[in-house]
Amino acid sequence: MKVDFVVYPEHGRPFTADASYQPNGKAKPVVLFAHGFKGFKDWGHFNLLAKYFAERGFVFLKFNFAYNGTTVEDHSDMHDMEAFGQNNFSMELDDMQALIDLLHSDNPPVQKKELDLKRIYLIGHSRGGGAVILKAAEEPRVKAVATWAAVNDYDSRWDALQMEQWKNDGVQYVLNGRTGQQMPLYYQIVEDYYQNKHRLDIPEVIKKVQQPLLLLHGEQDETLPTQMAHDLKKWKPDAELHLLPEANHSFGGKHPFDAEVLPEAARQAAELSITFFQKHA
Repeated sequence: MKVDFVVYPEHGRPFTADASYQPNGKAKPVVLFAHGFKGFKDWGHFNLLAKYFAERGFVFLKFNFAYNGTTVEDHSDMHDMEAFGQNNFSMELDDMQALIDLLHSDNPPVQKKELDLKRIYLIGHSRGGGAVILKAAEEPRVKAVATWAAVNDYDSRWDALQMEQWKNDGVQYVLNGRTGQQMPLYYQIVEDYYQNKHRLDIPEVIKKVQQPLLLLHGEQDETLPTQMAHDLKKWKPDAELHLLPEANHSFGGKHPFDAEVLPEAARQAAELSITFFQKHA
């Protein structure tokens, strides 16, 4: 069963989400899945991933960050470039908070009898991996966290020359290699980061994370080096680290994804995550 719904965060821009699960009247652990930069909830193999977790007894919720470039009216792909440019890390944390709060409200998107809210787990891919680490540090209702090819910080790829030009222009553009879109990034994301560094500084905040943490990273990652996973492990020594020899950054996924089964690397990551969550039930 799949339920589509809309979430209304405090910053005012609603976003779409969906929950996949097998309705049987029994309380099931809940997984919240956060996509990465230039990602969205229905990218590639993510629907197959939701089905995989649902078949193994979870309620799997994936969502679009409100400013990821999708809209409530059309969340099939990124098309609202103005919204994409106005995204920032603080609002992404606020989006996750709104979703967690909705689960605990009087009107959750899934019947309460189907939800075990004492077992809420987070999975984040790429930039979403950084976001779920930060969210766990400020949300004690999260039971455990798994990151898939996570970033180790938000600001190390902003070099000084680029920053000066970015600040002067107010915007820079990144190419979406898949669609050919020139995607704007407004300088406000930098201003927000430094204004909220106490909340967004991954190397420092990860040290405050009390929940068990699983770090998964592909040895064939063409986007983020495995050193990032080693850094996260260094900053949180009790984290569990697995390097997947055959996995790339997307764990075998692409968009569109036409196969009917998960890529093998994604299946391995899912199984490692499920085992980890069951160990920390």
